[in-house]
Amino acid sequence: MNTITTKDGTTLYYKDWGAGPVVVFSHGWPLNADAWETQMFFLASHGYRCIAHDRRGHGRSSQPWNGNDMDTYADDLAEVFEQLDLKGVTMVGHSTGGGEVARYIGRHGTKRVKKAVLVGAITPFLLKPGSAPKEVFDGMRAGYLADRAPFFLNIASAPVFGFNCPGAKVSHGLIQSWWQQAILTGHKNAYDCIAALSESDFTGDLKKFDIPTLVIHGDDDQIVPIDISARPTAKLLSNATLKIYPGGPHGLAQTHADQLNRDLLAFIQS
Repeated sequence: MNTITTKDGTTLYYKDWGAGPVVVFSHGWPLNADAWETQMFFLASHGYRCIAHDRRGHGRSSQPWNGNDMDTYADDLAEVFEQLDLKGVTMVGHSTGGGEVARYIGRHGTKRVKKAVLVGAITPFLLKPGSAPKEVFDGMRAGYLADRAPFFLNIASAPVFGFNCPGAKVSHGLIQSWWQQAILTGHKNAYDCIAALSESDFTGDLKKFDIPTLVIHGDDDQIVPIDISARPTAKLLSNATLKIYPGGPHGLAQTHADQLNRDLLAFIQS
């Protein structure tokens, strides 16, 4: 297994596929690098080196009691960049991973980064007044602690892929894949990450972006609604392109894989 060890002794697993210009992927909560397999296979097949790590506490990485916060996630990613000596990188982040990309740039700059893509990202600030109420995330924590296995199953079965929408074609295999990734998270790590994804303000981080950035979002995203995320995010960025997927849910990397693959390739090559 490919791993690095961070300064605090946390072991991070990562996938490293292909050769060529580097694309680094950051996954959403409570998943792992497997969430990006389709995009990584596609881009690696088109001459790119694709890297995705399991965030601390997720997937095959170790499960430390501490450090389950956005600053540490960004610093862990910086260690991946440094230990693998990655340069000229296109960063791609989905959901919580989009916040990780933003906080990385906010804390570490763009000396190693060429472009960025935010997909269904939690930026700029989910708990900003007028956005998602704190009670939503309190409810998530309560449901998670009550019984996390069915809690994860309910998310995968309905809102994340839009399977609760009229006429939706439900994929039970996709539900099982999402659940399998989720259940691998450390118990405390996944719990702490709810606060990290909801209570982190990325406004200042986004203002430090000095690179071309593609913002992709589904306009039927039930997890991170577009009006509190992608639209204000694009306005805060100095060089942004906003691309909206009509009817798209939160899990675009799976439900709209072909379209996302094409858009990523076109943006990287532009």
